Order: sequence, then C-alpha cells, then structure tokens
Amino acid sequence: QVQLVESGGGLVQAGGSLKLSCEASGSIFSINTMGWYRQAPGKQREFVAKDSTGVHPYYTDSVKGRFTISRDNAKNTVYLQMDSLKPEDTAVYYCNANIQRSLDSRSYDYWGQGTQVTVSS
Repeated sequence: QVQLVESGGGLVQAGGSLKLSCEASGSIFSINTMGWYRQAPGKQREFVAKDSTGVHPYYTDSVKGRFTISRDNAKNTVYLQMDSLKPEDTAVYYCNANIQRSLDSRSYDYWGQGTQVTVSS
C-alpha cells in the first residue's frame, strides 16, 4: 500500500506565496518521479511541475519563474513553492509520484487526494 498526502493549500491574495508538501508513505522501494498537477473548476487536470531523478525539474510555461519544485528523498517528500500567485492559479493541486514498490516489480503512478489553492484578486 502506498499513500500520498498533500498539505499546505489555502487562501492567499494575488502576489502572495504558498508552499505545498506531499509525503509518500507505505511500501516503497524507489521513487522515480514526483510532481504536481492541478485542476481548476470546469477544466481538465493539467501538469504543473515534476522532479525526476537525475533530471532538471520541468515546469509548465505558465508557472516558470514563479513556482519551484524540490524533493527531500530522505523523507519521500516533494514540495511546491508558489510565489507571485495569480487568480488563475486557483485550483485543486494534486501530487503525483511514480513509485516502484519492490526490486522485482514495475513502477506505478500514485495520486494524492488534492489540496485546494485559492488566490483572490
């Protein structure tokens, strides 16, 4: 069993900052990729940022220069520092991780339950 638990969402004014956290727990052998997606009301879920082992972090264009993804491998945790927030960043943010549960198993994608981020104008 693997769980991803997000925290850190909330309400903030435009121009403000929030930091999201996501901790993976359970039966974990290795984590290949950890990242963030978001879903605004009435829209499809979209990619925000990801951090893959041995590769530079990757961001969607709309958050480049404002959001920073980082990982603490010892804690199986990924963070998303969000600065200069805009009303259009309002969404439910979901953590995603590609996890291998044992040496002889393939890896699978897992999702957190989501955390609400609301940016007021």
